Amino acid sequence: MSSEASKFLKFGSVTILILLSLGYLAYTGVQDSKSYYVTIKELNGMGNDAYAKRLRVAGNVVPGSIKRTGTRVDFMLKENNLTLPVSYTGTEAPPDTFKDDSQALADGSFGRDGVFHAKQLQAKCASKYAPQPGQPGATPAAEPAKRMSQNQSSSSTGMAN
Repeated sequence: MSSEASKFLKFGSVTILILLSLGYLAYTGVQDSKSYYVTIKELNGMGNDAYAKRLRVAGNVVPGSIKRTGTRVDFMLKENNLTLPVSYTGTEAPPDTFKDDSQALADGSFGRDGVFHAKQLQAKCASKYAPQPGQPGATPAAEPAKRMSQNQSSSSTGMAN
């Protein structure tokens, strides 16, 4: 075999090895970051599959269930009449909107101890902060668009004169 063919063979094999390595790293990265959204009811019915997958579970925080111990936060999520104990040990503090009755989304894994071990936590503020219909400052959603269309039609008729 000539020296040029030998160099080409070595270069080609190293290139293929690098491409295979990059492909493997991309595949495992996608698998590690993939999470499945399930309800508490679905989580309870998953059986052994629940322990092997990264999951996301949402629900309302049960009032009085939030217990903080150092960087760890234990609480209960409720969906309909089902509850799920959650233990959050993420690197960031829980968001400011994480309070009793708030909607929370926990991302992590379900342990064989029956506790959902969350590494990430998101919270949406409770609906009590939204203005109630009929209160001052609460306007129907369609009203601003109606006003805009009235302003545009009156300004377009004014320009025609």
